[in-house]
Parts: sequence; C-alpha cells; structure tokens
Amino acid sequence: MTKETDKISVIVPVYNVKNYLESCVQSIMGQTYPDLEILLIDDGSNDGSAEICDRLQGADARIKVYHEKNKGVSGARNKGLKEATGAYIAFVDADDFVSENFLLETYEKAKESDADIIQFEYFYYTDRLGAVDSGRNITPEVIKISSVSDRKKFLISEKITYGCWNKLYRHDLLKTAHTAYAEHVIYEEPLFVYPLLYFADKIVISNDVYYYYRQNDA
Repeated sequence: MTKETDKISVIVPVYNVKNYLESCVQSIMGQTYPDLEILLIDDGSNDGSAEICDRLQGADARIKVYHEKNKGVSGARNKGLKEATGAYIAFVDADDFVSENFLLETYEKAKESDADIIQFEYFYYTDRLGAVDSGRNITPEVIKISSVSDRKKFLISEKITYGCWNKLYRHDLLKTAHTAYAEHVIYEEPLFVYPLLYFADKIVISNDVYYYYRQNDA
C-alpha cells in the first residue's frame, strides 16, 4: 500500500497506566493503515505497565519499547521523537484510544493536500458515560500560509488547538523547527505545538473524530 518513506511513527508515553495501556495499544495495532511503528516509551513505571509493554512488543513486530528513568511525559515524548523513523508522527496518550481509520484517513488528507499538520477532532471518554462530544463546532478548512501576514492572521485566529495528540505531523516539519518538548514544566504541549506554526506552510483543519480523550470519572 505504501512506500517505506510513508511510515507513520506513533509515540506513546507510558507511566503507571496498567488499567488502560493494553486497550490503547490495541487500538493502534488495529489500524487500517499498516505501515507504522509504535513506540512505547516506559517512563519508569512501577505498576506493571513496563511488563505489559514488553508483552505487547512480543506480540507485534511493529512495537518498539524503550524503558527510561522517570523524566515526565515530555521526556518520554522526546525519547520517542529521537527514535522515530516514520515520515509522519502522531502522539497518543496511554490512557486514551483511537478509531481504526485514524492513521489511514489523516495520512490520506496529508498526502492529498501536501499538508505539514493535520488537526482532527476528538471525543471525551469516561468509563461511566462512554464517548461524549467535545462540543467544538469546527469548520473544515485547508489553510495555506504564504506570507508573514497570513501567518499572523492564523496565529491569532485560534483555529489551532494546543494539544499535541489531535494532530498528525510531517516529520520533516519537526526536524526543520528543531522542536522538542520542554521538560519539567506545566502545559508543555503549547510550547511544542505553537512554534511549529511558524514553519508550517499548509495546515488542514478537519472535523472528523478519531481520538478518544479519557477523563477520569469523579
């Protein structure tokens, strides 16, 4: 279906999420897009998550596990970026899960539009209520940035969200921007996402839902 250069790297930071980790990884393993690698970055888990990672690696050759000392989610994601070999990058948190067409459809959007970033939509999810609409009213749009003025207008439009996990990124964009996650800070995701907007030339805003963001039940 795809060439080697079209591989997608899915980076999953893992820390003490044994109750949800397997369902997360299975949702990635079950993707209809086959040319992917799944990078499980164990951030010093002590609840059995590390052992689950190793077991899953033994079940699927696309899974690569890295056991790290605890550095926080930013350190784990940075390790994933260092090891990723795909032409595109996606992030999935280990207590969340994705729909089976997530990678295929976002990849197709990226190739058709030659986009640097695809932003898609998500549902909240709780064990008690299941999937809950996020309530965002998004108009699909292809945004081409060809001037400083275009970039300024886009940056203040608030069309882009700060979360890192509801996007597919062209790997070359991350390399060009020399971007990484700031470690040991709060709200690290905007510090990763927003600098990319100074380098991206085309961004697709999609209202398709692929991601299920787990909220702990009260």
